[in-house]
Amino acid sequence: MSLSDPLGDLLTRLRNGQAARLTEVQSPASKLRASLLEVLKREGYIRDFSVKQNGASSVLNIELKYSEGQPVIKEITRVSRPGRRVYTQIKDVPRVYNGLGISILSTPRGVLSDKEAREANVGGEILCRVF
Repeated sequence: MSLSDPLGDLLTRLRNGQAARLTEVQSPASKLRASLLEVLKREGYIRDFSVKQNGASSVLNIELKYSEGQPVIKEITRVSRPGRRVYTQIKDVPRVYNGLGISILSTPRGVLSDKEAREANVGGEILCRVF
């Protein structure tokens, strides 16, 4: 089955898993998804993730994180979609809730959070916002 927006599918799985209070969710593996999850792990939004072989395909097992019984991710939304790509220069990278949340960007230096992109002085495609 092909998806038109695999990153949107991953974000929806995370959203639904936390709404159902699951400890772990699974998603088909790809390099972009793993890079996005690495940023979420570095920023403290998920506990961990691992890649497991499932026959010919790979699967990402994502451990969700909760704080005092509430999901750590309050809001996660897709910004750049297949039908409407959103690019930004480094000086125009938006702040999410005045710096309380993060934007995740796909840059020439890889997938970075907005803070890391400012430090590296690179812009790119805004993939999603997380709060």
